[in-house]
Amino acid sequence: MATVKVGLVQMSCGADKQSNLAKAIEKTRQAAASGAQIVCLQELFTSLYFCDVEDYKNFKLAEAIPGVSTDALSKVAAELNIVIIASLFEKRAQGLYHNTTAVIDADGKYLGKYRKMHIPDDPAFYEKFYFTPGDLGYKIFKTKYASIGVLICWDQWYPEAARITSLMGAEILFYPTAIGWSTAQDEATNTEQFNAWQTIQRSHAVANGVHVVSVNRVGFEQNGAMKFWGGSFVSNPFGTVIQQASHDKEENLIVEIDLSKTDSYRTHWPFLRDRRIDSYQPITNRFIDEE
Repeated sequence: MATVKVGLVQMSCGADKQSNLAKAIEKTRQAAASGAQIVCLQELFTSLYFCDVEDYKNFKLAEAIPGVSTDALSKVAAELNIVIIASLFEKRAQGLYHNTTAVIDADGKYLGKYRKMHIPDDPAFYEKFYFTPGDLGYKIFKTKYASIGVLICWDQWYPEAARITSLMGAEILFYPTAIGWSTAQDEATNTEQFNAWQTIQRSHAVANGVHVVSVNRVGFEQNGAMKFWGGSFVSNPFGTVIQQASHDKEENLIVEIDLSKTDSYRTHWPFLRDRRIDSYQPITNRFIDEE
């Protein structure tokens, strides 16, 4: 399709998993009613962001993929004729867990999953305690409306992930996300962090000649210590922010993307043509500190 309407569901979450799922489904219905054809939900939308602590009880939040949540979302996708991108806490086997996003096509068919490759470990973001790094590699999903690539949150900071997914044929890069500010932090630092977060993703759009869709959660969590900054946005292939959500409200953004323009962007700024693939072998080193 030459054009596709994407829906970004930016919402707050509570402690009850079923209530969060029901809320996400209701907001997905609202997005579809406003014309969205591909709806992306934020990272780990069925729960509070639990990685602020290392607590074994939180593993009870995990589920099989496909499973209960994807079954419920598949029914909605088929009913509304929409694609749904759903970020979930996956229980793969006993003692083996992933941060995973499922993709469901517009006929309700489960197309597959992407497992988060880059796993952070920072204060209030102790993801290495919970998540095994992805082992499925980078992936694209050929949906009814577009061939899409899905990456997850911390993957946002790695140009290699965006590049490989784009080279596989992704027409749009989606990033379900959960990122926020410590409420003890000053406003200047908040602004600097958000600008860095958005800039790196806009740069992926430019370097690869694709649209980027980033969907973040919003609201206070961790007993008020963390404010998830929202700011969900869509960037075109020149890095222009087409639309951006607020930092403090639940919102659905509905943005029309003209995929036919990708060829024009890539033709006039032919970064893919001029890649020196013969010179990139050193990128596979952890650090180049030996001759």
